Amino acid sequence: MQNTYEQDAFKKTKKIYLAAGCFWGAQAYFKLVRGVVDTRVAYANGISDNTDYYRIKQTDHAETLMIEYNPHVVHLAELLDRFYSIIDATSLNKQGNDRGRQYRVGIYWEPGDTQTEKIVRLSHELLNEELNGRSVIELNPLENLVYAEDYHQDYLDKNPQGYCHINIAQVNDLLYPGKQQVNEAHLKETLDELSYQVTQDDATERPFSHPYNDLDEEGVYVDIVSGQPLFSSLDKFDAGCGWPSFTKTITTDALNYLEDDSLNMKRIEVRGSDSNSHQGHVFTDGPHSKGGLRYCINGAALRFVPKSAMTEAGYSRLLPYLLENV
Repeated sequence: MQNTYEQDAFKKTKKIYLAAGCFWGAQAYFKLVRGVVDTRVAYANGISDNTDYYRIKQTDHAETLMIEYNPHVVHLAELLDRFYSIIDATSLNKQGNDRGRQYRVGIYWEPGDTQTEKIVRLSHELLNEELNGRSVIELNPLENLVYAEDYHQDYLDKNPQGYCHINIAQVNDLLYPGKQQVNEAHLKETLDELSYQVTQDDATERPFSHPYNDLDEEGVYVDIVSGQPLFSSLDKFDAGCGWPSFTKTITTDALNYLEDDSLNMKRIEVRGSDSNSHQGHVFTDGPHSKGGLRYCINGAALRFVPKSAMTEAGYSRLLPYLLENV
């Protein structure tokens, strides 16, 4: 079941501008990402505030996608990670079969938005480390934005057979799958009795019984079964219910959502998207100012990785998710 528990009551949106080569495919891809509320293709960061499709070579604009998103549903760090997944960050002025400065890759933020810039620079720094310093992604404040002609907007919706160098189906791939394979024998050997009962038999721990309920340290919470990242400490709050509670998942694909009619109640169960391990439930009585959701999670289903240990544990790429995104 798809997550339909996204509140409309509090939607403070933000914008990011991504140059990913031909903007047709980038728009088709990001329109499918949860939390993205609007997209428009445009020309950005040229030398003039007046251009069009036939003059962008002369004005040095890059084909760019404006993404408006709800930060209470999707973190900017996820949008950037998805951007990296659909481009070749080491290819200068060329993506797919398209060549020229107008197809350069870039990340642009609205002038004065220092928090967005902070996330962008940390995210790109970590990517560039993985690429041994070979990234050619342009990082700059937004300048001279000109929205593209109407016929370019939602182009692949209108022309399904149009050229696209981006594999749009990649939107269904897990950004951060678990670090270990899940098998019954291994779980019985490695999990304690409570964690096994919670994750495999859908049990529930006693309220106020797990140390994670009171933990307020910076870091990430991962699936105890597979190691898949599920939550950031940034989104943790004290709900007073006795279980660790979060306002959103660390990435939009971290959990699967299922209807649960057990115990004569109608609830939405959440399970790890790669391990299928039971985590808990999601409710719509969370903080209004953070989007209105409350993920009520069993501490026994989680493993906490503190910020100081994330790099050694192989979770350094998740450090930008600990930065405030509103």
